[in-house]
Amino acid sequence: MGDLRQLAALVALVLLAGCRQDMHNQPRFKPLAESDFYGDLRSARPPVEGTVARGELQADSYYATGMLAGTSTPGDYMPFPITRQVLDRGRERFDIYCAPCHSRLGDGNGIVPTRGFARKPPSFHIERLRKAPLGYFFDVMTHGFGMMPDYASQISAADRWAIVAYVRALQFSQNATRQEIPAGQAVPSPPPEFRGEPPNGGVLPELKPPTAAEERK
Repeated sequence: MGDLRQLAALVALVLLAGCRQDMHNQPRFKPLAESDFYGDLRSARPPVEGTVARGELQADSYYATGMLAGTSTPGDYMPFPITRQVLDRGRERFDIYCAPCHSRLGDGNGIVPTRGFARKPPSFHIERLRKAPLGYFFDVMTHGFGMMPDYASQISAADRWAIVAYVRALQFSQNATRQEIPAGQAVPSPPPEFRGEPPNGGVLPELKPPTAAEERK
């Protein structure tokens, strides 16, 4: 009985080894190796024409580029409605990616240029940029400009548009006329209220959430 068990185990081992060897030695292409199967001798085949990577479909060209369809002219409208949530998201992303150079006010006096960076970025509040269309800012974030690198790989299209909305809000905050200020809005606006520990070099400020009455405004 013991001999039969040992024989069965040996046969199973041989079969398993043979199966693995067959799979191990199956016909295949080594990455980027030459192959005479194709006329161009390339084993790595180009994608089928019109192939779109998952998550990269650009059905709305303006949303993806900031340019009017079929042109290289930036548009001056948002591809989706601006809400409080959009502005909050834009402010958060702006403070992370933009404020180090542009400052949180957008005046170009961020920590990077004040520490000796070769070129100070322009203020968002100069006339040229206050008149710039929204798509221009999106395009600059997508492709970079001058010494500024592109941020397309770091910031999603939705977040880039949220930043655009927040930049425009920053511009309004520094250049609004009294006629543009909503009725009942205090001038200057009351300072923000914080909760938790007071902000310092190691703790970020945490704003108190707006009340229901403030949300309705």
